[in-house]
Amino acid sequence: MNIGGFLSAALLVTLIPGPDILFVITQSIVQGKKAGILFALGLCTGLLFHIAAISLGVSVLLKESPTAFSVLKIAGAAYLFYLGIKAFLNRRQSSFQAEGKKRRMKKLYYKGILMNLLNPKVILFFLAFLPQFIDINAENPAIQICILGSLFILQAFILFTLVAMLASKLAGGLMQNPRTAVWVNIGAALIYIGIGVSILFA
Repeated sequence: MNIGGFLSAALLVTLIPGPDILFVITQSIVQGKKAGILFALGLCTGLLFHIAAISLGVSVLLKESPTAFSVLKIAGAAYLFYLGIKAFLNRRQSSFQAEGKKRRMKKLYYKGILMNLLNPKVILFFLAFLPQFIDINAENPAIQICILGSLFILQAFILFTLVAMLASKLAGGLMQNPRTAVWVNIGAALIYIGIGVSILFA
């Protein structure tokens, strides 16, 4: 098991602009640092389910079933389209205006989990990525997958947290300006819908 090589590759993969890091940046700009970090925690929790599924062989079965894979793609894209439409309709208000703090934080966490669970690209990525760093002659490769998967999630959460803090700091009081907030929310809507389209045609 090549842990050093795995961590180096994992850091590069996590930092490459992709759906997860874009979502964290968007939430941090629109709703603040804590929102971005909690959303990142939700994304990483979703990764736990993917790692467990790969260890149990469920993801392989899903990949081999065109029908199941298509259902997952459609569900994931539909959820992102819903979030995009919702962000567009609420473009003239802060995302935090209509809800209590505790409730909205829970919703952000669950949103992060759902977005990762319904993204079939995550399954394909881990199926292609993890086996490159395990010892196929080991007695139990599933344990190696769990270890590497846990390391990936840990480094991802640390990097996402740093990104959330940086994005929030650079944004400053951006959302305090009503006109700017409108365009930021429209940008967030376009990101959701754009990634939804990319998932649909995965």
